[in-house]
Amino acid sequence: MSTPSLTAAVRTLTVAEAADDRRAHEERADALTASHRARRARGEKHPVEDFLFTYYPFSAARLRRWHPGWEFGYDAAADVADDGTSLIADIDGAGHRSWYLDTSGGSPDPVTWRRADVARFLAERGDALDFMTRLLSSSSLARRRPDFGCFGLHEWAMVHRVPAGEQRHEDLPLRLSAAETDAVVEREKLVCSHIDAFRFFTPSAAPRNALEPTRASQVQNDNPACLHVGMDLYKWAMKLTPLVPSSLVLDCFEHARETRVLDMEASPYDVRPLGYGVVPIETPAGKAEYVRRQRALATRADALRERLLTAVAPLVADRQ
Repeated sequence: MSTPSLTAAVRTLTVAEAADDRRAHEERADALTASHRARRARGEKHPVEDFLFTYYPFSAARLRRWHPGWEFGYDAAADVADDGTSLIADIDGAGHRSWYLDTSGGSPDPVTWRRADVARFLAERGDALDFMTRLLSSSSLARRRPDFGCFGLHEWAMVHRVPAGEQRHEDLPLRLSAAETDAVVEREKLVCSHIDAFRFFTPSAAPRNALEPTRASQVQNDNPACLHVGMDLYKWAMKLTPLVPSSLVLDCFEHARETRVLDMEASPYDVRPLGYGVVPIETPAGKAEYVRRQRALATRADALRERLLTAVAPLVADRQ
């Protein structure tokens, strides 16, 4: 098995180019996480926006770390400030950046080129890379027919017959009464195919689901129309760093954040006090609105999915 070398990079970034790219990424990440970080400093929680930092195990600080992508090398001097301090959080005392490889070259003044350590990633996380690419490939719109018939009922199934005050988002009131909420679950058809949504179904709701998704069947089950599958693109992008560029990671994060809004606006919770709207999926008009927005999100998610697959395609091909 061969591994792309530094000379196989599309290009190398100078100190100025790398510094500008990193600065732009950090400013964009800071803007996207500003509200979350301010709330955290005050000890406050937000049931909609904080989901991306509680459900997914990635901090705002980790999201802020810049990665140019595996095809780009850059002058390591870009990681050092004028006063000699490191500008990158994950550089150790010996000057090595985690998951990166340094190569010296050039004369008369040698330059240390820094690049993602592709060989180490493939050696230590190759199986994970294979799984992620299989999952992403199988859940694309080109390869799997989207199912727009779930109507976001997974959130409703998570509160089915749950005593008052014991639902997952205990600080949010239900839009309908508990009896009315239960009735929606009992009259609608549950067709959730995503394991990480289904596993939170209540014991009374789980048997009502048409499917029984498992971790082992995730590649076969993940559907391109599913909101959680779309949000998970952020998870896979983070797990693929430093192979994929940070700009793509932030694009996936923004998509997940927008998708989360529909997820909660269509839920049984009343999020209007937080400034959101309502998609009443218990009505025909609400179902139509949900599907309209779900289709748009699925199209956007598919474009991000293809970008992720394209970014790592040469590495996957190299393993075959």
